[in-house]
Amino acid sequence: MSESKTLIEDLIDLLEGIEGDFSQVQKLADYGNGVDRIMGGAKSLALSAPTDHAVHLISDYTALCKAVGYKASQIQGNQSLFDVCVATLLDGSETLSTLLDRIDEPMANLKTTIPQAFIDRLRWVSGKFSDDVSASVSEKGAGAQDAGKHKLKQNEIDDLLKKLGL
Repeated sequence: MSESKTLIEDLIDLLEGIEGDFSQVQKLADYGNGVDRIMGGAKSLALSAPTDHAVHLISDYTALCKAVGYKASQIQGNQSLFDVCVATLLDGSETLSTLLDRIDEPMANLKTTIPQAFIDRLRWVSGKFSDDVSASVSEKGAGAQDAGKHKLKQNEIDDLLKKLGL
């Protein structure tokens, strides 16, 4: 939990550091990597948690943030979309911090902490990317699998939002 909170602080610092600087667009892949670590931890915990535990919500929520981060890292020639994505991820990261702080509360309570404005922006932003834009980045190196082959399609994003009850 404390590692995830530290990661979120680092991710917020990263986003604040690149805010308004389109030349830093590729750093959004670093955001995606960081939130992916939180997602991995949440998914691992979810394996042994009851289906109504908040860790499932956090797992799905981080999957959305990860997808937007990776997709946004591939923006070319669109400063405005970059700015909206960074602002959306900042809001999303702050909400993620709140979700982690309140992880022991019922999932229904936690869902109410996710602002509708964030969900609306997330839907708008995700709709700006075609399905051929990767929702992950490929890693180069010995033994690393090519994660870049997975493409999170709009319907999968919509399914995650529905699963979150949003």
